[in-house]
Amino acid sequence: MYASRTSHQFYKTTKEKKLMEMSTLELLRDRAFKKLLLEAVDEALSSLGDSSKQAIYFYLEETFKIKRQSIPNKIEEFANAIEKIFGRGAKVLEVQMMKYLYEKVGRDFEYFPEKDDLLFIEYVEAVYLHMNF
Repeated sequence: MYASRTSHQFYKTTKEKKLMEMSTLELLRDRAFKKLLLEAVDEALSSLGDSSKQAIYFYLEETFKIKRQSIPNKIEEFANAIEKIFGRGAKVLEVQMMKYLYEKVGRDFEYFPEKDDLLFIEYVEAVYLHMNF
């Protein structure tokens, strides 16, 4: 039975287990980060116009089954969806999201465009790991 589990199921189970082991401080930090991440996504999408932002959220939910409030919990799926929607232009939007997120946590944002292997998800993880609250 274990061999038939997908890596996603394993990840989900592991994530749930880690959440149960988190201290109150860690839970507060996690919630604060998710709130800041959503604000950064909102601000970046707002730069496209309010109608466009609403259309993108609708499309994310209808096509990719990603509700706005679940973006922090589905960051990899969100990044993939943005890349499918915007193609190569997704990088510009992702960089904008990162600028807003880094600003919100009081850190300087450095983007290395010459390194194609740096992913949006890695930037998000780096912010989370180095948050000072």
